[in-house]
Amino acid sequence: MAEGHRQASGGRVFRPEIQGLRAVAVALVVLYHVWLGRVSGGVDVFLMVSAFLMTGQFVARHRRGERTHLLKHWLHVFRRLLPAAAVTIAGTVIAAVIFLPATRWGDMLREGAASLGYVENWLLQSDAVDYYAQDHSLASPFQHFWSLSIQGQIFILFPLVFVALGALARRRGLAYEKVLTVGFAAVFAASFAFSVWFTATDQVQAYFSLPARIWEFALGSLLALAVDRVRVGRRAALVMGWGGVASIVACGLVLDVQGLFPGAIALWPTLSAAAVILAAQHGGRFGVHQVLASKPLRKLGDISYGLYLWHWPVLVIALTWRQREEAGWLLGTLAVLVSVVLAWATIRFVDTPWRAWRWPELRLRNGFAGAAACVLVGVAPIAAVQGTVQTTTAQVEARAAVDNPGAEALDPDYDDKAPSTASLIPVAQKVPTDWYGLPKKCSSDLKVPDSLAPICGMNAVAASEAKTIVVVGDSHAEQWMAALEPVAAQRGERVVSLLKGGCVYAPTTKSGNPDCDAFNASVAAYLAANPPGTVFMVGTVAAASSPAEVLSPGLDAVVAALTAKGSTVVALRDNPRFTFNMADCVARNGASSPKCSLPQSSLLAPKNPLTAFAAAHPKHFVQIDMTDLLCPRGACPGVIGNTYVYLDDNHVTRTYSASMATILGQRLSAAALS
Repeated sequence: MAEGHRQASGGRVFRPEIQGLRAVAVALVVLYHVWLGRVSGGVDVFLMVSAFLMTGQFVARHRRGERTHLLKHWLHVFRRLLPAAAVTIAGTVIAAVIFLPATRWGDMLREGAASLGYVENWLLQSDAVDYYAQDHSLASPFQHFWSLSIQGQIFILFPLVFVALGALARRRGLAYEKVLTVGFAAVFAASFAFSVWFTATDQVQAYFSLPARIWEFALGSLLALAVDRVRVGRRAALVMGWGGVASIVACGLVLDVQGLFPGAIALWPTLSAAAVILAAQHGGRFGVHQVLASKPLRKLGDISYGLYLWHWPVLVIALTWRQREEAGWLLGTLAVLVSVVLAWATIRFVDTPWRAWRWPELRLRNGFAGAAACVLVGVAPIAAVQGTVQTTTAQVEARAAVDNPGAEALDPDYDDKAPSTASLIPVAQKVPTDWYGLPKKCSSDLKVPDSLAPICGMNAVAASEAKTIVVVGDSHAEQWMAALEPVAAQRGERVVSLLKGGCVYAPTTKSGNPDCDAFNASVAAYLAANPPGTVFMVGTVAAASSPAEVLSPGLDAVVAALTAKGSTVVALRDNPRFTFNMADCVARNGASSPKCSLPQSSLLAPKNPLTAFAAAHPKHFVQIDMTDLLCPRGACPGVIGNTYVYLDDNHVTRTYSASMATILGQRLSAAALS
């Protein structure tokens, strides 16, 4: 994010049009995010320009006959990047604690730490394929750090390339800049080919991938090596300059940048920016550089780094605080104004003084101390909040047996001794991750095929097939294991899980998801070859905030196949689902808020669909309905017995599920499953 310069004979000449180009790019990023809810392609311009400037610095250093000391260079770069980033991270954590529901803090702290370590893109890659990561529709205030993380990784990687190619040029007596050109052309070709393939194969993963993005930086390096050798006529410069800017502006309007990039289509904004840079000042008095070099755009370019840092957390926190999905003109304008003020203040009072401070440049240890101080600024609030959460968790869990009965509080004979001030469990910050998992990987005697072995779990009970319960399906089956496993352990039954998030167990029905279909086919084949005593699953599918509940797809065929092999099928009725995050609602409005309790009639079918199904399948099929514990007296609240019932908009917490174990055991016994 350094200032715009042009490489001359051994020196660097200020290029105001680069600042203007960066101003255009950041303006597009902000405006598209705030008012259009789209990705503009402006970030791709930033990435390409950053490599253009970095390459100019290395070439200038070589022309002056200077050697690059990598450690000193890296310290210099991150000493300049870290202060503004660390202040933004610290400020965002503090603002999030004030304005966001506590259920959002866990992910926020995790991503804040990842952003400070320049690995946010890796974390987002992991979460993108993790069904159990917190709702992907909930934007994180640190999500925009993915591009800064990739940029930081490039700032570590590319200097190694410059030094290695420089050593090769000296050893072989070759021209340094020609070696760089060949080297970066090869990097560009390899990364571009990979990016096209990866984007077509898994676009969501590719979007955050460093290897799939390297070509954008390589393009900037190639442009820096060519810019002083390319002469553009005035008319061509006029067309290239104005056409390039118009193309950059139009990119986000015409393309689904978030859904298509970073494959070949990302050439659109990057080549458009390259055209603007090549046109440079060759367009005469009507050239685009006259506008890009204007004082307003240069001033905006000066704070572009700060504006990129601040605009996203300001927008996300504002939308979450106001419980809105879109900013609108008033809230959006306020968000932009606040972002501009924060960006200006960060650059004016943090970034500029820090850059002017020479002490960290005097010695390596000074540089380390300066970088460590910046990291500490970002780490301190993260550690403080995390420490408070851990302390609170320990205090609350120590009183859970008395204060937090969960479903047991619904027993008419329950003696409630919890004070009115009792805290809820799990602690709000830990609610989104309150999942249950079986403690062991499946043993070899279960004969689980290799395709299922990585996801197969079991409890610690060794039992015969007749006393084995296999839980199949998706996360809605998994959430009941916290209730089922203690019951099974008490009875000496083995519990085995074969579960895949988002995949309802329907092996005879095409889901539209090839991975789910293949998984279900493997599970069906395994159960046919190794029939257990009991198969446990969810037998209906509820609709979000709607009574349109239906039987699970292909349930008749599933039950027929399993019972034909001698297995008993236990099917639970699905739990209510909502169009909003119930845990967030409770954290924001309180446990007793009417906003966080909906009538059962608006969430589930008037009659349990499994009742009629069970009547038509009297042998080896049992239906269990736990709705009365989720919707007592016809109302479905977010808290029962001082316990969060839901961890998001449709999943029951491990803690509340566990509190239903005794009653689930009683109902299984009543169904003669001993």
